[in-house]
Amino acid sequence: MAEAVEKRATPKPEQWQERIIEHERSGMSVRGFCKTRGIAEHLFFYWRKRLRSPKQPVRFALIEKGAAPSDSMEAATLELVLATGERLRISKGVDSGTLRTVLEALRA
Repeated sequence: MAEAVEKRATPKPEQWQERIIEHERSGMSVRGFCKTRGIAEHLFFYWRKRLRSPKQPVRFALIEKGAAPSDSMEAATLELVLATGERLRISKGVDSGTLRTVLEALRA
């Protein structure tokens, strides 16, 4: 006798991209998000890393050397001062994926 094997549909990259975007918008931790949706955390991290392709264009803000004008300071919500003395100003509407890419590049 052959046993019936239940086949689960494997989510496609597009479906994982939707899940990742949904997580970013949810404000939940990865653990909480995965638990509520019945997703294995290791798969979530795998797909998130896989879908962050370096082939995607990265948008950067204009970098100005020298003293910053006072109006740009008012527009910045957050300012990171690096050990080199350089400053990274992050405005309210920054894309979280782009910011993550920039911070990873700074850590490298």
